[in-house]
Amino acid sequence: MMTTCGVKGDQYTYGILMKGLCLTNRIGDGFKLLQTMKTRGIMPNVVVYNTLLHGLCKNGKVGRARSLMNEMAEPNGVTFNILVSAYCHEENLIQALVMLEKSFDLGFVPDLITVTSVLKVLCKEGRALEGRELLERVEDMGGKVDAVAYNTIIEGFCRLGKVKIGCCLLKDMERKGCLPNVDTYNVLISGYLDLGMLDSALDMFNDMKTDGVIWTFATYDLLIRGLCAGGRTNDGLMVLELMEESKGGAQGHVSPYNSVIYGLYKEHRLDEAHEFLINMGKLFSRGVNRSLMILSFCGDSRVEDAKRVFDQLVSEGGAPCAIVYACLIQLFSQEGLVREAFELLNGMIDRGYFPIALTFNAVITALCRRGRVSSAMKLLEDIIGRGCLPDTESYLPLISCLTREGDFSRAASLVGLMAEKGIVPDLRTWNALLHGLSPEQVSAEGRNICSVVNGLKQIVNTQISMDDE
Repeated sequence: MMTTCGVKGDQYTYGILMKGLCLTNRIGDGFKLLQTMKTRGIMPNVVVYNTLLHGLCKNGKVGRARSLMNEMAEPNGVTFNILVSAYCHEENLIQALVMLEKSFDLGFVPDLITVTSVLKVLCKEGRALEGRELLERVEDMGGKVDAVAYNTIIEGFCRLGKVKIGCCLLKDMERKGCLPNVDTYNVLISGYLDLGMLDSALDMFNDMKTDGVIWTFATYDLLIRGLCAGGRTNDGLMVLELMEESKGGAQGHVSPYNSVIYGLYKEHRLDEAHEFLINMGKLFSRGVNRSLMILSFCGDSRVEDAKRVFDQLVSEGGAPCAIVYACLIQLFSQEGLVREAFELLNGMIDRGYFPIALTFNAVITALCRRGRVSSAMKLLEDIIGRGCLPDTESYLPLISCLTREGDFSRAASLVGLMAEKGIVPDLRTWNALLHGLSPEQVSAEGRNICSVVNGLKQIVNTQISMDDE
């Protein structure tokens, strides 16, 4: 209509059209519009180009956007922000840094969103130190950084186990007038928990109150889980009480309560865990009732009923607690349902509940009963690799099976491995090692037996000396 009336559009007119086309993902028409402008003698300005660049990047055509940028006479800071952010979205760190460097060379300071995008990719690649340097460079050039950018770097250092550097950055924030928020403290608490520095995590938790930062559910949940998993369930219970007394409370989340049950289970306080589960019924009646039904069915060896209720609980979005998993694994193992027990064991670990020896020993025993010694040994190696602690009962069925099969050397090596891990073989282990050997075999293996015994004596004596020191 404008053309018919003889009204010639200007850059502002074409800018509006370009925005509309890109918002509706009509990128091809956007290029046609760009060409029309040039044909009519209207040079596209930086806004028109940036609009089309953004549309291309939004549709994943970053390479084409980079080529289009080369047509621009004078790209501005927004141009570089668009492309750097797009490369970060694709996790193409090299190209993102190249574009960022060009931006700096031209005197453009990236905006907060762009800086934070680069920081996230750098930290994900384990290059938090470079991220810190980038942050300082932006600040030196007069750019603004906020708590989100600092939190990203702090989290990057915490992932590398360098929580002290994270704490130094917290002080830098305060000194520069960028106030830390609850996410800052949560990241540092998580970092300390990952390193097993539970007292430091508690100190950081208390510092939040001193600094006037309000604890959130995420803070409570994080700390309770870390304390209970780290063998400090009583401390976890105290934090749970603080959470319940707070204004928000549990907010309908069962996770902190399941963390306490896991802590009690891990400390072999199974009766207390069961009692705690019953008390949870006041808050989570449906889930707790189903859990108690499963435990009851397990006690009566009603496998099908226990499995049916467990499947119902999971299908309804419920989160089974550690003792539910443990009881089902033991029941399935006792009934010879090894595959089902193994799947539950993996599911338990996936939820962050590392089983105690009593639980995974049942699966090892079930595998050995079926003569699947190699599978049982592989399971034991895998479970130890994940941080679970074996005991004498973990090795006993394996040693018994190997000696029955006449493989004394492998059985003896397992006994030696026990001692290396500080697990002193008991009388049953020695009986299992020597069980079934004929006099001829004892004579043939005599040197091996003496070697194992002498090695064990040396390891045990060394352990005793270390304990005395």
